[in-house]
Amino acid sequence: MQAMKIAVRAVAMPPESSIAHLYPGSKLADAYAVDLPNQAMRQMAMDSLARHVLGSQPGWAQSLMTVRDAIVQPFGIKTAKQLAAVQDGRIGIFRIYAVSDDEIILGEDDSHLDFRLSLLRKRQAGPHGNITLSSVVHCHNGVGRAYIALIKPFHKLIVQRSLARAVKGGFG
Repeated sequence: MQAMKIAVRAVAMPPESSIAHLYPGSKLADAYAVDLPNQAMRQMAMDSLARHVLGSQPGWAQSLMTVRDAIVQPFGIKTAKQLAAVQDGRIGIFRIYAVSDDEIILGEDDSHLDFRLSLLRKRQAGPHGNITLSSVVHCHNGVGRAYIALIKPFHKLIVQRSLARAVKGGFG
């Protein structure tokens, strides 16, 4: 049996995203897209799609989050444990800001930075459509700029692997 080749690709920031107005002046702005594996994904509710992409992180990413929490807690930055403990309106550590038929906006505001994630579905792209995960970060201070410089390489890997894992798992 041949292994499924999953092509997660860096793409331009989507101008049709509802977070497009946040792109200018951001400290980090990137977008990655992947084709949806089947027709059913074109119909899935966006919160369910987001749970599949963001809900299950590889062990190494969870370990990095534990290290991150230990480092940032003395600076008064919210930890993943604190964020996940808030039950209403979240997918994992991410607060849900808006949901439409083809986009969900998640993120968090903190003392050092504000970030937003957009998971945007394009039903017309490819045989089954695709999804684009865009990230935008605005820093408030030196702590935020240092934080982004430190996590940027890990962010890229986590986003790419999250999209690939969701496709490989069939979003189910």
